[in-house]
Amino acid sequence: MRDTPKMRAAYYATTFIRDGIVLGLGSGTTVKAFVEILASKVAKDNLEIIVIPSSSDIEILALKKGLKIASLNEYPEPELAIDGADIVLNDKTLIKGRGGALTREKIIDYNSKEYYIIVDYTKTIPPLHLTIPVEVIPFAWKNVKRKLNSYGCASLRMCSGGKLGPIITDNGNFIIDISLNVGANLGELEKEIKQIPGVVENGIFALKKPKKIIVGEKEGGITLL
Repeated sequence: MRDTPKMRAAYYATTFIRDGIVLGLGSGTTVKAFVEILASKVAKDNLEIIVIPSSSDIEILALKKGLKIASLNEYPEPELAIDGADIVLNDKTLIKGRGGALTREKIIDYNSKEYYIIVDYTKTIPPLHLTIPVEVIPFAWKNVKRKLNSYGCASLRMCSGGKLGPIITDNGNFIIDISLNVGANLGELEKEIKQIPGVVENGIFALKKPKKIIVGEKEGGITLL
């Protein structure tokens, strides 16, 4: 495998995996890299682990790699979750949801005893503005969008690459993105947005922060935050 910042972070995260662990899996490209490395480690060391994927995409990859799959209903409190992030802020608040799996990711991360984030260095660069994804029930999307405009410019996320219509999540819902300035009280915003009827979840991870953030650096090595 290529030695990239993303791969270094993913590889380092596998050092926390032990025999018998129940492991929550986030989504995204860095988690995909982690699953590839994890599967090799499981086969090489003859480990018995159970993984709980947060998306169909990660579940399909985990099955393809021979990992044992379970549900959160079977294991409501995984010992550890490994996930990625779109933005890591200085106080360890995360912005997630670019891939549309934010609801299941938050359910797994917040219900795990601990969760670790794996990212490359680009995700820790302070942003000029924030884009907050919000998963909404299609029945209510227009009313939700109108109310979200009070926080910042809100737009329904549409498909690209030839497919028509809005993005559909694994839960059958839409995604609305809010653009807002850095400096908002994200902990309060996470709670407030969830109170809007029709909102399923939002991509602010401030109320339960990760135990560790593993950053693959540009010039080699990793940093732990």
